[in-house]
Amino acid sequence: MHLQLVALDGVKFEEDAYSITLPTLAGEITVYKDHMPLLTALKPGMITIRHEKQDPDYKHEQYATFGGVADINHTQVRVLVDEATHGDEINFAEAEKAKAEAERDLANAKTQIELNQAQALVDRHAVRLNVAALRRRHQKR
Repeated sequence: MHLQLVALDGVKFEEDAYSITLPTLAGEITVYKDHMPLLTALKPGMITIRHEKQDPDYKHEQYATFGGVADINHTQVRVLVDEATHGDEINFAEAEKAKAEAERDLANAKTQIELNQAQALVDRHAVRLNVAALRRRHQKR
């Protein structure tokens, strides 16, 4: 099945894949070839790509993604997101620091707008940190 992952700054991934795991609003789903057609909104989370059926977990690719939709049919998955960052591009220490700063901003928020913005940043950095941590564990193999 063909996967095209497109962010606002360009195409991030365009290749065939065995399976794709997506963070939908209704929960995480894994898509295989011949999946029923589906258009679904995505929540901030991790997209995981398995290239071949026999690939072990450490060979999967992960992207931290934010906002978007997935258009799924029998032979293709097209994912349009605001932002997508490959696990190899995320520095664990920087992601950890950014999440801590966002949590401080959340604790100090005075208005609903500040609260919403700070919560969105906490969520964003939590996703990036999770992807970086997973990548870090797999690189130790």
